[in-house]
Amino acid sequence: MVLEHYISELLYRYNCVVIPGFGAFLTQSRSAIIHKDTHTLYPPAKTVSFNQQLISNDGLLVSYAAEAQKTTFEAMLKQVEEEVVDWKLRLQKGERLQLADIGEVWSGTEGKIQFQPSGKTNYLTASYGMSSFVAAPVAREVLKEEVAALEEKTPIAFTPEKREAVAARPYLKYAAVVLLALTTGFTGFQFYKAEQNNQQVVREEAHKQVSKRIQEATFFDTEPLELPTITLKTTKKASTDKAGRKTHHIIAGAFRYRTNADKKIEQLKELGFHPSYIGTNPFGLHMVAYDSFIDAQQALQALHKIKRTQKDAWLKSVR
Repeated sequence: MVLEHYISELLYRYNCVVIPGFGAFLTQSRSAIIHKDTHTLYPPAKTVSFNQQLISNDGLLVSYAAEAQKTTFEAMLKQVEEEVVDWKLRLQKGERLQLADIGEVWSGTEGKIQFQPSGKTNYLTASYGMSSFVAAPVAREVLKEEVAALEEKTPIAFTPEKREAVAARPYLKYAAVVLLALTTGFTGFQFYKAEQNNQQVVREEAHKQVSKRIQEATFFDTEPLELPTITLKTTKKASTDKAGRKTHHIIAGAFRYRTNADKKIEQLKELGFHPSYIGTNPFGLHMVAYDSFIDAQQALQALHKIKRTQKDAWLKSVR
């Protein structure tokens, strides 16, 4: 049995893994560090250490290995004890135990177990995929010193201006001024045109957002309000009378959640209406009516009256 394999896997998840009768491997998180001499940046990691005093069986290692090998806890505990006995005999002979991905273990003076972590495996899962790299030092001060030394060796010499040469070709100066003015004007016009286009796009996007919010506010309540739970004993009105004529509903709104529909009914009752829940539409929205009528003429009269204060009301007839 390769016991160190299970120890290594557990070190990713736990800060202490005890080998019964032998000791415990401990991990401690450390921050990222930079080596000043080599300019190497090391990511955050977990450092591994060993404590010979922690030998009591906490069941973690044995349970994990037993589950991995599909065996019982007692059988795996026996295997671990046999492995520990073999480790101790090898240490007494002066051998060094090479535990893969963990480190090296040997017996020091007075029988104390010494441990040297390998450092090849980073057990900090938050640093998965990160590796050390060398960052080139910033050379700003070095370049500054080199430039200063160069100026001392080869100073720059300034010669008097030959005004006669400039006077001989004054048209070059005026041509440069005209070219600069044309370039500036063209750049300013392009900037102004781009700015106008950007403002037009922003206005169109704002108009779309406002229209979308108005539609949602009128017909949909996208999020249920955090209200106390209300239990209502209601009965759904029949959609037709005994003669089979149409039942006409003045719709107050359609809601995605039934809780919002019930809240709307309570609000309409407080306003003096006779609201009712009339089921869901083909889109699965819960519909609430201000009032319902058998007679179409009465329904139209009520609709005109309601629309004086409730602009979103509309009439729905059901057979």
